[in-house]
Amino acid sequence: MRKILLNTVYYGLIGFALIQFIPVNRTNPPVNASENFVEVLKTPKEVRALLRTSCYDCHSNETVYPDIAFVAPISWSIKHNINKARTHLNFSTWNAANRDLKTDRLENSIEVVKSSKMPIAGYTAQHPKAKLDPRERKLLVDYFQGVLDEDAY
Repeated sequence: MRKILLNTVYYGLIGFALIQFIPVNRTNPPVNASENFVEVLKTPKEVRALLRTSCYDCHSNETVYPDIAFVAPISWSIKHNINKARTHLNFSTWNAANRDLKTDRLENSIEVVKSSKMPIAGYTAQHPKAKLDPRERKLLVDYFQGVLDEDAY
């Protein structure tokens, strides 16, 4: 029984070491200021800081990968979540989207910030500064709503 356990651990460690060689592309696409949400909309400093701290790692092409993102299989999950997040909303390519898509993304942003669905708990557990308090949530919601109301996007 002990030999089976040792073999399992041994082969498990070999498997873990081998999967580290499966590449994960952590290269961010270039950011064009003329398409970037905070630049295009001349976002106020406080809102800009909140977006960069709480949203941009997943929802932009300016992701800063944590050290754990270099360890498989965690790296696969992180990259998958970032790719998925960028398909829902990518602040770096804001101006490349059509008007209807922008409206949808603003409305969705209001919904997920209001309901505390974003930023996700898994992210804030690793990035405590990204957690939004009620005042910060209201500030973001009011900003997104103001952009919608002013029809300035």
